[in-house]
Amino acid sequence: MTDISNEHDTGLALPTILPILTGKRIELRTMGVDDAPVLLEIYGDPSVMRYTDERPFENVETVFVMLRSVQTLLGQGESLEWAVVPLGSETAIGTCGLHTFDRALRSAEVGCLLRRSAWGNGYMSEAITLMTKYAKDHLGVCRLVADVHSDNTRAQQLFSKLGFRRDDAESWVLGFVDPR
Repeated sequence: MTDISNEHDTGLALPTILPILTGKRIELRTMGVDDAPVLLEIYGDPSVMRYTDERPFENVETVFVMLRSVQTLLGQGESLEWAVVPLGSETAIGTCGLHTFDRALRSAEVGCLLRRSAWGNGYMSEAITLMTKYAKDHLGVCRLVADVHSDNTRAQQLFSKLGFRRDDAESWVLGFVDPR
């Protein structure tokens, strides 16, 4: 069940209960406290965090703070953050989300991190594709933006492959035709 209670007057219908999104090889689901050890591996890896604006997490307490923030922002209809999990597994290999919603422009920012051992397998491509379809078809988003560090060529290639176009040195944009 998806509770959509944050539409306001601007057309974006943001859920306060995160839906499960299922693809061919992965599922996007809510992150929970049981994910804390693997989330620490992901967010604590300097290679994974290299192109973010955050330092690698040093301990599991930091993960718990993040999980509380994720739940709070979801409840407020401000951010949607999923765990990326291969089908047939319960172990998250990454995270992806939609945040920094601009209701007037009907846009959102995309964020994603993937465990280093899962790099190069197409998992994040599938995750972003699922998120993009959900954002367009269910939330009414017309524009997605990804901030990609100018040195992060792997992420640049990923977003380019998914149809995003470079807007400036570190901004990639995907626009949809507004069906309304």
